[in-house]
Amino acid sequence: MKTLPLLALLLLGQWGHCFEFIIDGEWEGETSGLDTRHERHKRAILTSEEEEDFEAIRGDDITVKSYKVESRITSRFAHTTVRSSVVNSGSKAQSIGFNVQIPKRAFITNFTMNVNGITFTGSVKEKTVARNLYAQAKARGKAAGIVRTNSQDMETFKTEVHVPPGSNIQFELHYQEMMQRKLGVYEHSLHLQPGRLVPQFQVDVYIYEPNGISFVQTTNAFGERFIGLTKMNTTKEKAHIVFKPNVEQQRKCENCTDSGVDGLFRVTYDVSRDHNAGELQVSDGHFVQFFAPSSLTPLPKNIVFVIDVSGSMWGVKMKQTVEAMQAILDDLTMDDYFSIVDFNHNVRCWSEDLVPGSSIQVEEAKSYIRGIKPNGGTNINEALMKAVQMLLKASNQRLIDPRSVSMIILVSDGDPTVGEIKLSKIQKNVKRVMKEEFSLFSLGIGFDVDYDFLERIAMENRGMAQRILANHAASEQLRSFYRQVSSPLLRQITIQFPEEAVSDVTHNRFDKFFSGSELVVAGKLRLTEETTLTSFTTASAASMDLTLETETEIGELDAKLAGQQHSVTGFARQMWAYITVNQLISERSLAPTAAKKRKITQRILTLAVEHQFVTPLTALLVESEDGGERLLADSPKDPKQGCCSGMTVPTPVILNYSPPPWVQPPTPRPLPSQMDGSKLDQITIVENDPHFIVHLPRAQMDVCFNIDSEPGHILNLVSDPGAGVVVNGQLVGAKGPRADGKTSTYFGAISMYYQPEGLEVTASTERITVRDSHRGHSFTWAATANITQDGVKISIVKESHVTVSVNDNIRVMVLLHRVWKKHPINVDYLGIYVPTDNQYSPLVDGLIGQFSVEPEVRVYNPHPGADPLKEEATMEVKGHQLSVTRGWQKDYRQDRKQGSDVYCWFVHNSGKGFIDHHYTSYIVPHSHSFLQLA
Repeated sequence: MKTLPLLALLLLGQWGHCFEFIIDGEWEGETSGLDTRHERHKRAILTSEEEEDFEAIRGDDITVKSYKVESRITSRFAHTTVRSSVVNSGSKAQSIGFNVQIPKRAFITNFTMNVNGITFTGSVKEKTVARNLYAQAKARGKAAGIVRTNSQDMETFKTEVHVPPGSNIQFELHYQEMMQRKLGVYEHSLHLQPGRLVPQFQVDVYIYEPNGISFVQTTNAFGERFIGLTKMNTTKEKAHIVFKPNVEQQRKCENCTDSGVDGLFRVTYDVSRDHNAGELQVSDGHFVQFFAPSSLTPLPKNIVFVIDVSGSMWGVKMKQTVEAMQAILDDLTMDDYFSIVDFNHNVRCWSEDLVPGSSIQVEEAKSYIRGIKPNGGTNINEALMKAVQMLLKASNQRLIDPRSVSMIILVSDGDPTVGEIKLSKIQKNVKRVMKEEFSLFSLGIGFDVDYDFLERIAMENRGMAQRILANHAASEQLRSFYRQVSSPLLRQITIQFPEEAVSDVTHNRFDKFFSGSELVVAGKLRLTEETTLTSFTTASAASMDLTLETETEIGELDAKLAGQQHSVTGFARQMWAYITVNQLISERSLAPTAAKKRKITQRILTLAVEHQFVTPLTALLVESEDGGERLLADSPKDPKQGCCSGMTVPTPVILNYSPPPWVQPPTPRPLPSQMDGSKLDQITIVENDPHFIVHLPRAQMDVCFNIDSEPGHILNLVSDPGAGVVVNGQLVGAKGPRADGKTSTYFGAISMYYQPEGLEVTASTERITVRDSHRGHSFTWAATANITQDGVKISIVKESHVTVSVNDNIRVMVLLHRVWKKHPINVDYLGIYVPTDNQYSPLVDGLIGQFSVEPEVRVYNPHPGADPLKEEATMEVKGHQLSVTRGWQKDYRQDRKQGSDVYCWFVHNSGKGFIDHHYTSYIVPHSHSFLQLA
């Protein structure tokens, strides 16, 4: 790679001024005769100096009139504009620089500059086209340049203009990025270092999240005296952050002329999530599905740490690595299995087999790590082969949980020097032996590392890479990365949409989902008459299989955005293009053939030009209004970064596996009345206060009774020790008494416990919780979902009902009743519907279970009662003669608001004589308790 210092003069004789633009960069495709290791060392030094010397505005005897940054974030997509107005206030012509540090994951979309009334406007073009046009200008002595340089998270956009005294220059840069969720937050970073005092200095960050913002906060690295200068206005869906220090507040000290604004200004926030099924947004003919479930138990992990202990790791790198490993090992649990491979020219194993993360094993591993002394060469190939072999051995011997997540974490600071040293060969070797369920994560320490290789080998094996700066914070960087991957919640995630409704969908299959992160799928809408869009997500959790459903109104979000002054125009369209281009760049780096690479390249060029993204394959051509003068904003290739320098790509999983066998194709949502095929009238119902409606199929009769118990009591509904199934309901009380002075009670929670698997499903008015002896998972009523675990199926229909089925033999449906939150008396409650054809064992009992054997019932002598609307009669049942009243109760399966009337004979006194025992005998101590009758 040849470094080309370019110096060109842009002569604008008709205005009587002379402008000089300077570029210093590297062009992709050119080769270097220099030693690559020397170049890599040189780059590390240069990068460090660049970071130290960075200033937003450079030059002597200049006046910076204003420096303003505005970021608009809509649904995690950010559009940032940096503007500055500068005057050459000196007596001589001079160079004035405009520099902006932008996130590596961002795409520059435009740059404009006005020099003494001459406006230069940018447009993204295919790189070869832009360079040809630029070369034409350069050949006439009219040229300019912009270059992006590398650091860990930021890149520097740089331009210089040489102008006569008195010149006025306005700079304006635009860039866009998709916010990536890490460790439970989105972070938007703005690098502010004007280098001088600015009369008009202002930062505005506008956030709009349609589903709401759960929290937002700001931090800055400018010092304590800037605390309190940030103003924030927030509502449920919006936030506006303003940082506007005046000149006196900017001074480093009382009489200083230097600015104290020097560092990162960070805005972190997260969005409100009311369910695990994700958030589906539709706008401008495009859709975006966000998926970030919580309240799930982490999957067990099997980790092999592969640590470079070659001579180049001596000193601070090894010290920081050892410090990080102490904390990382402490994070392991007894459900996790791990081992350590350290390598130089040889490969050693702390343990040849994976061992559980017990305190004893962890302490031994920490002691081993502390004893490492770096020396020798670097044998990456053999170290990775050994790590894969250890995972394969544990998997083949079935020593690890089949639902666990297996991963290799490689920490290295250099290229291979021993054994197999050809990078492409190592890449092929690892891919050949890795199983599809294994992942490789690569951490490259320092700039003296082939990061492109580490990134490709990770991406090809369902992982990701990160560069770790070799400084005092390296230990925290290592720990932070580990925290991102230390809590896997789901495996084999697939997010699907109706084929007739969408097209051009981004990657929708993901190997793993980690706690605190987010999966994003985007696409285009087809022209249909549908007014809603639905997504179906399938995944495998620690002990269950999930199918989640999300639905949204197609025109709803656009109507909201129309009233938002600071929203990002066409955010869904740009986000879809952003994700697609990044995924294509990743695919291009892994393309197996030149023909495949050319095809992908053309797709990138088409999208980048259409959506105005400066990518490694496109450039920003900045021209004067008449097209006579041109600048070029290029993205040079870093010899140790490859084609994808600066791209932090959401890890795509390019797999061709089919959905797991338990996944069923989406079916129309059933009405509650269908209840797994049960006949409408063959249901025993518990509704309202709580009224039991027992259907007697042989007698073709419904018998009702009420239980007059206390709030907090748990009533046993079904107790079947033979089938190992129990259903219990806990009562809640109304907010206040009725007109008759009594307080109504309702079922606030229904639990179904399956003893053979130790599995309990509890539906409350807030959420549905699934627990076993090791873990628990929680789901809200806000989304439709299907869960399968250990013979138990749970089907949740959004804000309606949940059906729990055990081995397809015993089914219970729980219906959700919402009331007006400000109602002075009523509370949310649950209704229970149990089919009479449930297949219980002969040992079944309970307030409902006892009627699996239908009693002989005879009703006679019907006559008018005291209430003319309620007929009275005598009932013979179980040797008792009971006075009963005929009236109406409610079945809410078809009409959840008004209900359907059920005509039944009502047994008074809490069912006395109709149920086998006094109602207090059916009160149990716990939600999973079986009935214990004397």
